[in-house]
Amino acid sequence: MDLLSMLLSLVGVAIFIAVIALIIVAMSTKPYPDLGRYDSEKYFLNEKQEKCLFPSINDPASVELSVIVPAYNEEERLPMMMDEALEYLEERKKKLKSFTYEVIVVDDGSKDKTTQTAQSYCNKYGSDKIRVLTLAKNRGKGGAIRLGMFSARGRYLLFADADGASKFSDFTKLENEMKNMKKDSSNRAVVCGSRAHLEEESIAQRSFFRTILMKGFHFVVWFLCVRGIKDTQCGFKLLTREAAVLLFSNLHVERWAFDVDMLFLAQYFNIPVGEVAINWTEIEGSKMVPVFSWIQMGKDIILIRLRYFLGAWKITEKSKLE
Repeated sequence: MDLLSMLLSLVGVAIFIAVIALIIVAMSTKPYPDLGRYDSEKYFLNEKQEKCLFPSINDPASVELSVIVPAYNEEERLPMMMDEALEYLEERKKKLKSFTYEVIVVDDGSKDKTTQTAQSYCNKYGSDKIRVLTLAKNRGKGGAIRLGMFSARGRYLLFADADGASKFSDFTKLENEMKNMKKDSSNRAVVCGSRAHLEEESIAQRSFFRTILMKGFHFVVWFLCVRGIKDTQCGFKLLTREAAVLLFSNLHVERWAFDVDMLFLAQYFNIPVGEVAINWTEIEGSKMVPVFSWIQMGKDIILIRLRYFLGAWKITEKSKLE
């Protein structure tokens, strides 16, 4: 067998393997996301320890802002974030009596006392302002935020990390951008907090290998899924209620790469997306392992694009939950 025949044989084998892999991906993928929840996840405890039913995102908004805080084993870091957020929110309410808010802490199946820690704030501030949604099992950050969104009352919905890495008062920057944006005909818009302006400083503190991985991850995101957004992964994003119900009804990814899936969907639906620089501080105790997490997310992003391209993941225009 000459060299050309060998190369053609190898190409044929590679194509065969690729086709089989695509078939396996398509057949093993659920077309629609699981939007269900356990019965216990439909309720929260008020300050009197009474069991109350969460509202639905399909109900009309009844507060100005809902803050969704996904938390997994955050017993120690959560108080710092909650204290800062509530100081800002309470001060704003004093200045503007018409401003109303709620904070929904979503305990994503924690093994520590995250729920008890969050519930102590409900006991102090009341369940009209603080509610705790305890998930029956760990779903991942995206899955936790989805259920928090679906339980929210806000006209605007912000999700913020429980570690307090973002400065909560920077919400004002996102809010101003949201007000100035031209929303689509259904009042949908998204504003992303961004750490892109801090990248040069962070590169100086990273090894060359980690920098290459980070740059490679950004390139994969840009090439396959989301363009025009410098920082897709910042855990500080503001959505209109109308955008939240549509995007999270279609969100397929429930773990680290969920932001990319959400922004891919936003661009698919032509929802305006803004980006605003915010303050950010690295907090010890991160659940992410830099090298492993970037590789894992890179793989997930390739699968996101592949599954949508193959039609294995379906997108529905309906904005209401069935």
